[in-house]
Amino acid sequence: MKVVTPERLGHVHVSLDEEDKLHLLHPKSVIAFQGMPHHREDRIMNLAGMYRKRKMIRSLFQGPSELVVGLPSGCSLETIKIEENSNLLFDLRHVMFFTDGIQMKTIIQKLKNAWITKELTRMRFTGPGTLGIITAGDLMTLQLQPDKPLFVEAGALVAYPGTATLRLSVYGNQLASQHMNVQWELSGSGPVLIQTGSRDAELEAQLQDGGLIKRILREVLPFGSVYIK
Repeated sequence: MKVVTPERLGHVHVSLDEEDKLHLLHPKSVIAFQGMPHHREDRIMNLAGMYRKRKMIRSLFQGPSELVVGLPSGCSLETIKIEENSNLLFDLRHVMFFTDGIQMKTIIQKLKNAWITKELTRMRFTGPGTLGIITAGDLMTLQLQPDKPLFVEAGALVAYPGTATLRLSVYGNQLASQHMNVQWELSGSGPVLIQTGSRDAELEAQLQDGGLIKRILREVLPFGSVYIK
């Protein structure tokens, strides 16, 4: 299998050899397919998949064939290798596809974490095989350290080791902790996968709107909204 991601975000091109099989969890994202019609077979998801993805159907593609998969605006897709003994726990919302041979197991979260994050389960994938991970912005890997906690904004956490110590937290002084989103505090060993898309809604609004001075000028100057962009 070969996955090509263009420099500009928006889609990925997947090429399957004759022996390849690909399970796609978002069938409607396929915008082009080149291959024999019977090389696509749609199937009913299991209950865990229906709950996490809010979807009923997943598709099995086999080669030789090619497909173009569209991505939401601002999102990217990366493939990661999953070994037989992998213990990473994933948010299933980030999983676009996986290759044949990957096994999934539903892991129930602690009640307090599930209540706050509204995520009842995480998924453990074991291989060998490949996962296609879709994220807002890019996918970044950080390494846990037993003696130094890692704080990750709750909405940015894609996957973490099942052996990690995990709790909901904030950090910094009182002012900092009062003005931040809920954080996952993790410690232990192993990789943590995060999505790097901006989470600061105020920053995005300022960048798009041009800042306070421009907003004032648009309002006080005649035809300011026309000439000041």
